[in-house]
Amino acid sequence: MFTLSLQKKWVFLLPLLFMLNSCAPSVPGKQVPEQVAPFMAQRELSEEELLNVSIRVFDPGKLPESSEKRRGLSPEIREAEARFVPVHLKYTMQRSGYWGTVRVVPNDDNGSEVLVKGRIEYSDGESAVLTVEAVDSRNVLWFRKTYAETSKPNEQNGTEPEKQDIFQDLFNTIANDLAAYRNRIHPREMDEIRRIAELRYGAEMVPDVFSKYLAMNTYGRINLVHLPADGDPMLARVRKIKTRDDMLVDAINGYYEAYYRDLWEPYANWRKFRSEEVVVMRALEREALAQQVLGVAAIVGAIAISATADADTRAATSTLQDVMLAGGAYAIYSGMQKNEETKINKEAIEELGVSFSTEAEPLVIEVEGETVRLTGSAEEQYARWRKLLKELYAKETGLIDSSPRTGGHSPPPANP
Repeated sequence: MFTLSLQKKWVFLLPLLFMLNSCAPSVPGKQVPEQVAPFMAQRELSEEELLNVSIRVFDPGKLPESSEKRRGLSPEIREAEARFVPVHLKYTMQRSGYWGTVRVVPNDDNGSEVLVKGRIEYSDGESAVLTVEAVDSRNVLWFRKTYAETSKPNEQNGTEPEKQDIFQDLFNTIANDLAAYRNRIHPREMDEIRRIAELRYGAEMVPDVFSKYLAMNTYGRINLVHLPADGDPMLARVRKIKTRDDMLVDAINGYYEAYYRDLWEPYANWRKFRSEEVVVMRALEREALAQQVLGVAAIVGAIAISATADADTRAATSTLQDVMLAGGAYAIYSGMQKNEETKINKEAIEELGVSFSTEAEPLVIEVEGETVRLTGSAEEQYARWRKLLKELYAKETGLIDSSPRTGGHSPPPANP
């Protein structure tokens, strides 16, 4: 039987500090309610009452730097989710009857009447947190909110592409907030939003011609200065260019929709299996923590006897103290072995992620004889397409765009 000094016995307390601070990461954001009913238009709305919506591919956000906190997540999965989420939101919005054309776009669209952008703050297959903002062509921010939902095991069943996701309450809440804000807009404002969207698109094509129709005030809001004359030939040409642009955007949406459909089964399986793995990991972590805490409690008890008892008592209970220390150390070791089992489950999640990434390869489409590969470089492809449209407009009109070639367009001038 061995004996330990008081100073050495205190060393066993150190694992307690780590155990108390190794809690599972909490999910950020406020949870949406359960069983959220989607807002539906009570009648068929006229074209004048409908606004077109562009949903930008979401920002995938950042994964935790610690591999322990990532729990098997990967940038490839986040990139897939950044395309999956806006497409499912599009389908959710389309069913409401409140909107005109709803499209997914690879980057900001200056010709959009309403632009929706989002960022994935957290996503692990079991919980999702999204920050979403909506802004109209006047540069008026409708809202910026963070939405969170943690799915339940029974929600893994009954899902259906385009209709029902495990986070459908989250999608319905976002769509409802958009519809609620739209319903507060006066018809005159809707007309203004449409006109400004068209002129902003024209200003992107040829700033020298169309920027004069718009002005930005000191608060960043874009206002109409005046409208082009009826039958303005320049505006007629811009509308023709916009029609061609919309055709490409429709082709891009065909890609995103195909990608979404191809992604549905492997992504649903990944979320299901990963959620099951997380449940196993948490159970093992709780069991490991319980064993380690019991071990530390035994060690603390032994130290307490050694520290508070008199010399005779310490001598009489030295064997008990050593047994408590040995038993406590074994319990801690046993808990650490359980943590090794947790690591095995984390590796299984990583393998699921690799399998998912392999199945979710992007597609290649043909647009007017030109091959466009819409992957992470889809934004660059679309930017090049916009540049081609500008050149096409210049050829048709004989006008040269004198704006600086910075990769973007100059904003309307601010009012004095």
